[in-house]
Amino acid sequence: MPLSPAPPRRRAPAFVPLLLSSLRRRLTACGVGTALLAAALPAQALPNWHARLMGEFAAIDRGEGSALGVYVRDLASGEDASYRAGERWYLASMVKVPVAIAVLRAVESGRLTLETPVTVRASDYVDGAGSTNHATVGAQRTVRALIDQMVIHSDNTASDMLIDLVGLKAVNEVVQSLVPEGIGRITTLGDVRRQVYGQLTPAASRLSGVDLLAIHRERSDEARVRKVSQLLDVPVSRFRMPLEDAYTAYYASGVNSGRLDAYGELLALLVEGRALGRPMTDYLLQVMERTATGTRRIKAGLPPDARFAHKTGTQRRRICDAGLITTPRRSDAAPVLVVACVRGDLSLERSESALQQVGAALCRSGLLTRGVPDAPTCPPAVPAAAPAAAR
Repeated sequence: MPLSPAPPRRRAPAFVPLLLSSLRRRLTACGVGTALLAAALPAQALPNWHARLMGEFAAIDRGEGSALGVYVRDLASGEDASYRAGERWYLASMVKVPVAIAVLRAVESGRLTLETPVTVRASDYVDGAGSTNHATVGAQRTVRALIDQMVIHSDNTASDMLIDLVGLKAVNEVVQSLVPEGIGRITTLGDVRRQVYGQLTPAASRLSGVDLLAIHRERSDEARVRKVSQLLDVPVSRFRMPLEDAYTAYYASGVNSGRLDAYGELLALLVEGRALGRPMTDYLLQVMERTATGTRRIKAGLPPDARFAHKTGTQRRRICDAGLITTPRRSDAAPVLVVACVRGDLSLERSESALQQVGAALCRSGLLTRGVPDAPTCPPAVPAAAPAAAR
């Protein structure tokens, strides 16, 4: 006896996935776990790639003493996946995207142009990557050059010059206007250092930009603590805690931190043209696509033909990567948005390996390949770097 044909499947109206995705984001923000949401929502409400990604993220997140957080959204359908994305994470240099938006809003309003010259001052210097902290006092850089250095090379001195140009208030207003909840107060990059060293002694507020460069040139924690003591004329014996504990206390303050789903919403609003007009949106995304940092992070796990407009963040025991992925297989669709951070591991190699695996998991899930899992263009699973005790 022939089997009866299966009844035709009813497709949900197009708005249903978007509503369910919005509901999941709101519940996750309120602390409702993804596993609980998966049990509460009907199976057809979750895309095929969702369960696989959640399983792979859990497998990656097995490092002793470290933690992984990931937020993913398919901007074509609105479907998303959240793995510990509702927790607070230190964003590090990913705060430079709101800085860029604030500057480009000033360009749109006519207050600035991309060719406006900005003069380097001694107070602008901050240690870190990029070339601007090697410029002499009095040298000039255009707004365009500073944005390039800030985004492509994660140049802290260029960042603080741009923040000073538009005002820190304008940067925080960008965040408040786009994501009123979920991202904490942003500071200058110089103040990141002063607040860390301020956990040692309140006198650290006096550290100049040149002082910060001198401290950074020391190659060990002990040498840096001695340099801080020398510059401030405060004995090390009067410091309140070791430098490692100072970073922990600074992270607990919540500045330059936020939920990964909130940061993802900021990127979504950017690509949708709701943060800037279309010309400046396209300009910023093109700059982000040229990012030179984080080559061993998410990008290393993506298909070779993928384009990734992103920004990285790096600080002690904290690394992040976030951006928008497009591939030829999704040429007629919106990008895939991903925000990922690792915290707690002193090994940059292991942390970057975890983010590389996040990129590979995205590809293998089928999300980047029109629903085809384990496509030949996807990199194979990358074994996690061994814990320190196993080396």
